[in-house]
Amino acid sequence: MATNEKLPEYRLFIHPLDLHELRKDIWIDDPVSAKLTIHGKKYEVDIAYRGSHIRGFPKKSYQVSLYKPTTYRNANTFHLNAEYKDPSLMRNKLSFDFFNEIGCLAPQSRFVFLKVNGKNEGVYLELESVDDRFLANRGLPAGSIFYAVDGDANFSLMSDLDKEVKKSLAIGYELKCGAQEDTDHLHQMIIDINTISREDFEKEIVDYIDVDKYLLWLAGVVFTQNFDGFVHNYALYRNEKSGLYEIIPWDYDATWGRDVNGEEMRSDYLRITGFNTLTARILDSSTFRNQYKSLLQDIVNNQFTVEYLKPKIERMHASLRPYVLLDPYKKDSIDRFDKEPDYILNYIEERTAFIKREVELLD
Repeated sequence: MATNEKLPEYRLFIHPLDLHELRKDIWIDDPVSAKLTIHGKKYEVDIAYRGSHIRGFPKKSYQVSLYKPTTYRNANTFHLNAEYKDPSLMRNKLSFDFFNEIGCLAPQSRFVFLKVNGKNEGVYLELESVDDRFLANRGLPAGSIFYAVDGDANFSLMSDLDKEVKKSLAIGYELKCGAQEDTDHLHQMIIDINTISREDFEKEIVDYIDVDKYLLWLAGVVFTQNFDGFVHNYALYRNEKSGLYEIIPWDYDATWGRDVNGEEMRSDYLRITGFNTLTARILDSSTFRNQYKSLLQDIVNNQFTVEYLKPKIERMHASLRPYVLLDPYKKDSIDRFDKEPDYILNYIEERTAFIKREVELLD
């Protein structure tokens, strides 16, 4: 059995009046002031609830913004995710680690144990914010970053939500870093994705998209089986040096064989060719399709195997278990938590068999 790793303890103090204000309307994004103590060092922070439907869960997720001192772990904003619906608590981190291991940009993450005003709030996943510091911490060129905030971030001229022509091609996106000219460029890219002729697509799309990195991201979505990952749950980064876009995954708790409610998702539920317009057009190219096929075959034989992932899963489970017993929202479901490593490993076996069958049909 893997040895337990001690989780950092985050102690958050929110004045009772501010805590009342925060809880009064969970759908308001306005932050309140708080004090955060980590390893004996105090930080003055702003704290707000984060997420959409997850705000309604008993265990809240938070966005933390630092203002004195202004940075922690080379970031001035980070997220504390409750992972409330994931019975393993591990899927988000397991996914981001997997994306990083196959060579795709993804947030760094680590588990922490959170106390609020002296009371245990439980196990949380600290997530790196995808912003200008995310780029700087990796030595990447500056560039625009868009968040895909709903299903209309589908690279199509048609809305995924109301099935009509979009009134604006920026719909579905929120500009995190950049200016109006970056939004204009995004508009033009989406137009060209949908209007470049089939004959010219292969040679012209590479002026917009880093296809090698796009295929890495696509493979990551397919292996982890994030059903929403094609039209949501990502950030779009345009490298100002190369001028090309690449995709960064986000919110990957509904993966590894479970859906957004933590219920079983069949291992063959998500097809390997994805769902959005850009993916369909890229895989329509025999050159890119063969490249994708080779990539899937490489990953399924290396990073996506029980032998490779089992030690990581068991080590993660062992490090979390003592803290799950202290988590007021999770301690009563410890038996289910203990079954999750085998559940995830069984998913890996079944998904592997599915992908090996399907990849032969990509010719």
